[in-house]
Amino acid sequence: MPHISYSELKDWKFCPFYHKITRVDKIDGFTGNEYTAFGSAIHSVCEKKLLNEEIESDFFVKELKKNISNLDEDHEINKKLVVDMVDQGKRIIPEIEDALNQYFEDYEVLAVEMPLMEDIDGEDNYKFKGYIDAVVKTNDNKIHIFDWKTCSWGWNAKKRSDQMVTYQLTLYKHFFCQKMNVDPKDVETHFALLKRTAKNNNVEFFRVTSGNIKTKNALKLLDTALYNIKNKRYIKNRLSCTSGYGCKFYKSEHCP
Repeated sequence: MPHISYSELKDWKFCPFYHKITRVDKIDGFTGNEYTAFGSAIHSVCEKKLLNEEIESDFFVKELKKNISNLDEDHEINKKLVVDMVDQGKRIIPEIEDALNQYFEDYEVLAVEMPLMEDIDGEDNYKFKGYIDAVVKTNDNKIHIFDWKTCSWGWNAKKRSDQMVTYQLTLYKHFFCQKMNVDPKDVETHFALLKRTAKNNNVEFFRVTSGNIKTKNALKLLDTALYNIKNKRYIKNRLSCTSGYGCKFYKSEHCP
């Protein structure tokens, strides 16, 4: 069954033609680096801690080295950065459980890496696909969805309120409630920042609100993307060519 994920929606919003190159033509865009290797390794630690699984003292280092070794052969590894990341991970890991307990107090883990493959209202051909990092329930019977995010020192106010960033949790909440037949009023969403270079508070949770209007806007964007994808309308978003980190295909053979 054809499906669309949040990351694919984000690619389309960045540039429909970039979406075509990477998702339709299957030409590799971004394939990973030291930062994604670190994120995956620390994410594995977080998962084990939520499940109360035993973690060997060198588990994180082994995971990081494994992820680094799996990077593309043509990627030049920054060895100093990797050494720094080992120390950064060791500073974050001891704070994970305390941060969870302080933020949620007494909680029950309902799911880790919960898969979503849900119907999209008004859409017969595509489903929404995703994986929710964690779902917990607190003593007030509230259900909390959260997503781990690795970063350097943290997120500024602009990033925390960025529409496209927060739409991830908005969509996860909507389709989680649909899947589990839960009232959205009983579900809250959060990001959990794992900060590599922060001097303190290396793990920080913060809430992201997703009311009816925001949910409708996120679903409208999803519908618009699917309409254009199905009709093969691949318009170039010129604003994304050089803004921010820019596009790796800018002025290349794939996007002259």
